[in-house]
Amino acid sequence: MKDGTASRTARSVAAHRLEYARVAADYGDPAADEALTADVADGQPTNHNRMHEYLRGRTAFFDRAVVDSIDSGVRQIVIGGAGYDGRAVRYAKPGVRWFEVDHPATQADKLERLARLDIDTRPIRFIPADFTTDPIAEPLIAAGLDAVRPALFLLEGVAVYLDPPVVERVLSEFRVVAAGGSLLAVSVSVASSTPETRARFRERVAAHGEPARSEFSHDETRDLLAAVGWELREASERQRALGLLLANAAPGT
Repeated sequence: MKDGTASRTARSVAAHRLEYARVAADYGDPAADEALTADVADGQPTNHNRMHEYLRGRTAFFDRAVVDSIDSGVRQIVIGGAGYDGRAVRYAKPGVRWFEVDHPATQADKLERLARLDIDTRPIRFIPADFTTDPIAEPLIAAGLDAVRPALFLLEGVAVYLDPPVVERVLSEFRVVAAGGSLLAVSVSVASSTPETRARFRERVAAHGEPARSEFSHDETRDLLAAVGWELREASERQRALGLLLANAAPGT
């Protein structure tokens, strides 16, 4: 991300999401999410290519993680690198608190849009942070995250833009404030994709000023998570191929 500039890749993702059917819930305000997404996506082109279908699957995976967690009683959700994610309004439910951690430039732009669209953000705590330099755990606690109650942590479409040591630190700080029973949903760029696919993706995001910096095999992801206190759940072959993974907070860490 260019200094002081809202994420262009996050705007592109918003444009794609306007075209997807989303996981339904009997709570929340999908119209508010769609209003934000449409505002962000205005003027953004979309190509119906492999990336479009990947983002469809990724969106559904994280939607399902959120809805399943809320329905099972989780009342705290942390979105790392939130971008223009509107799940905090789409799946708003009384008693559920949301914490959005994101780069200050993108978050400021998002807050301006939310205010202009008159979207209720009272259940959301916004925490500006540059993952490459800023702490995460302490600001989450200061914002009201209860570290003795289970939470869901999301890291969607972020790890690829961070150097591996930064990814490890972010996941470690999440684990510091994750009580037993907490769940992590994460996407990683997988090393199993073809060289041509990786080259096209790297060229595209680099042109946006947001170069790809990491990719992991499934085993590398498992080992990285284990090193910082997360236990990777079993995943389907499709989830492994797409790098869409769930992990439990490991006991005793």
